[in-house]
Amino acid sequence: MRAAVYRRFGGPEVVRVAEVSPPALGRDDVLIRVHASTVSAADHRARSRNVPRGLWLLAAVGIGAFRPRHRVLGMDVAGVVEAVGAGVTKFEPGDEVIAMLGGQFGGHAEYARVPQDGAITAKPRNMTFEEAVTLVFGGITARAFLNRVPLGPGTTVLVNGASGAVGTAAVQLAKHAGAHVTGVCSAANAELVTSLGADRVIDYATADFTGEATTYDVVMDCVGNAEFERVEGSLNPGGALLLVIADLRGALLASWRTRRSGKLVTASVGSYRADDLAHLVRLAESGHYRAVIDRTFDLTDIAQAHSYVDTGRKKGNVVLSGLDRPGPTAAHAVDPDPSLVRD
Repeated sequence: MRAAVYRRFGGPEVVRVAEVSPPALGRDDVLIRVHASTVSAADHRARSRNVPRGLWLLAAVGIGAFRPRHRVLGMDVAGVVEAVGAGVTKFEPGDEVIAMLGGQFGGHAEYARVPQDGAITAKPRNMTFEEAVTLVFGGITARAFLNRVPLGPGTTVLVNGASGAVGTAAVQLAKHAGAHVTGVCSAANAELVTSLGADRVIDYATADFTGEATTYDVVMDCVGNAEFERVEGSLNPGGALLLVIADLRGALLASWRTRRSGKLVTASVGSYRADDLAHLVRLAESGHYRAVIDRTFDLTDIAQAHSYVDTGRKKGNVVLSGLDRPGPTAAHAVDPDPSLVRD
């Protein structure tokens, strides 16, 4: 099968399209013919080893120390079930699905494998594959963090980094729950964030939300620059700081800060759940959640897609398409590396 493969850490140029072995199908596995995936900030970090401060050793366990542990990136997929294992009862060939692969990666390929009890659910009927895949990485991450706090009418939520994949999802989810939402982003993205439901937008280039008198029930940091010391004064008593991106110190001190301050501080996304994906699908089908796509790249342009994500200026999602279509691969690109056969 065709896949975007990287054999060493580095810049976008290390990723190439090659022929590799498809994933082996286990008894409880679902094999998906991938129509679309996204190139996310997580793919950038795994490819470049550009991880938050202090997390290099932990990251080495997941992404590899000296060379990549998983040679095919891509944490999310939208596609059609190609085959199922003998023990699978929830899905059958021909089903249109979306799925979160998480830290196993593997989405930037013709085929991806996910356990039937993993984060997989039916694709929204009113969305294309390219639209549907935008629900997955950003949507399920935002949903997992927001599940940690009570949301409802009158709740005040600030989303720091409101125009990225997770941020655009968080704005929509919080607004649908009835919260008053403030988004922090650039002036160029203010219109987008407002259109998603933000009641107020703060341009980070001209104002610092922590310097204002306004306080919030929930601050969700999707950037990595809203550490507790900086944000504590912006939280209401009993409020919550949700650290989607945190360095080692912030992650290790989260529980202690929760006990000391009486305010929830968490850097843990928990597990990815099919129920959360299904919730996003219901919102999309009822018109309460919309796909936010910045650019779409063909699999053959995977290096350009990574280059764009590396700028840190993407709005919403960068979608990868054409994975299900036959196409050229790099010269002599059959990769014999046995680690590419995912048993």
